[in-house]
Amino acid sequence: MDWDQVELNPKVVHAVKRANVKTFREVLSLSGPDLQRLTKLSHADVHHLQKTVAAAVQTDPAVTALQLYRGECPFLEQHQKLSLGCPVMDSLLRGGIPLLGIVEIAGESSAGKTQICMQLCLSVQYPRKYGGLEAGAVYICTEDTFPTKRLQQLSSLQHKLRPEVPADVVKSITFCDNIYIEHAGDVDSLNSCISKRVPILLSRGLVRLVVVDSIAALFRCEFEAKDALLRAKHLLAFGATLHSLSHRFKTPIVCVNQVADAVGDSDLAQSNFGLLDKKVLPTLGITWSNQLLIRLMVSRTRFSLQERLPGLAAQPWHLGSVLRTMEVVFAPHLPQSFCYYTVSTDGVRGVKEEPAS
Repeated sequence: MDWDQVELNPKVVHAVKRANVKTFREVLSLSGPDLQRLTKLSHADVHHLQKTVAAAVQTDPAVTALQLYRGECPFLEQHQKLSLGCPVMDSLLRGGIPLLGIVEIAGESSAGKTQICMQLCLSVQYPRKYGGLEAGAVYICTEDTFPTKRLQQLSSLQHKLRPEVPADVVKSITFCDNIYIEHAGDVDSLNSCISKRVPILLSRGLVRLVVVDSIAALFRCEFEAKDALLRAKHLLAFGATLHSLSHRFKTPIVCVNQVADAVGDSDLAQSNFGLLDKKVLPTLGITWSNQLLIRLMVSRTRFSLQERLPGLAAQPWHLGSVLRTMEVVFAPHLPQSFCYYTVSTDGVRGVKEEPAS
């Protein structure tokens, strides 16, 4: 930073430059006596210098332990979460997806993984007061072509999915213009995209969400069973890159994963199947699992809403919809729990079960 940007006595600035202290970081890393010795300034001048520099570099107000205890910290709960665009699913995740870390959405084909990811790409563009981050998203496809028509349909029906948001706010957002689509056909292309192109968009503030759909497709295809060690090495490096992006830019990373049937006693003994006890496992093994902050498992049931929860079938957006489940398999701040949801024309909606009378 430029010393002219802070209000300091020219005598102090001259003394600091003469001492070859070039950055604010150096000022804050030195003790008061060390600064006095280097700059030959008085104790009062050094104290004022340290306070001024500290105030200049502080981007967020300090938060006390008492504020944390009272829940008054302005950066907790919804302010540090990305909404899924549905109050039921947000409630399951206590506000939404955290900004730091990797969230995995795993499930069988047609469970609704891509639908949830597209809804997140729309939700991230809303103002912060409505659960968004006021920026776009990067969507990296590794399997099929991106469902552009479905995205256009979802964006045109946001006023129905999000009635709590004023109509003028919804109309002011050009949703499809802020979603950047990338296609990666192999692991090298994926690494290049994540390490070179995505950081440019993040650094310019154009995006605040990265989606990889899916992480499993490339790593399962390019590495055979005998290459397990090499695959683990590449997964660790890829996970480290994602974590670096997430923490550097305070950006949630969402990765879609495939599942495979659990076979053999070893799979059954070592696996966490969650509350719903599905006998399927997310792919890529424990190497990838250790990279995750949250693992969500989604599945498609054999029942319609009318069959399983007839009391809720009167809601028009659920009419005729197949019932699906979203389960928290593990997360450091959440208990194992699940909710039902449906995929309708206007998006993904959680099903709020009425308490038994």
